Amino acid sequence: QVQLVESGGGLVQPGGSLRLSCASSERIFSTIGMGWYRQAPGKQRELVATISSGGKTNYADSVKGRFTIARNNAKNTVYLQMNSLKPEDTAVYYCNAPFGDEFRYSWGQGTQVTVSS
Repeated sequence: QVQLVESGGGLVQPGGSLRLSCASSERIFSTIGMGWYRQAPGKQRELVATISSGGKTNYADSVKGRFTIARNNAKNTVYLQMNSLKPEDTAVYYCNAPFGDEFRYSWGQGTQVTVSS
């Protein structure tokens, strides 16, 4: 069973930056599109950004121009660079591989991002 391990979250002031990492145990990671998702308290999980196996990226409107998704296939890792953070970015962030309307893997534990002064 593929394991996803998210890390890099923390407490940051508005306007600050964080870099999240997601390490995958998927043997064929380089062929799998990946995504970052987030869930704020009392809200549904939502898409943040995706990156295809070929490196094509897609972003939620709320993070365009502030967040950057990237992948390192040699390290089986996908990253999310988050700049100009806002309090509304506060959430638990997860990675997974979108597969149609579903996801390939079980969800990991996520990493908490809190933006507050």
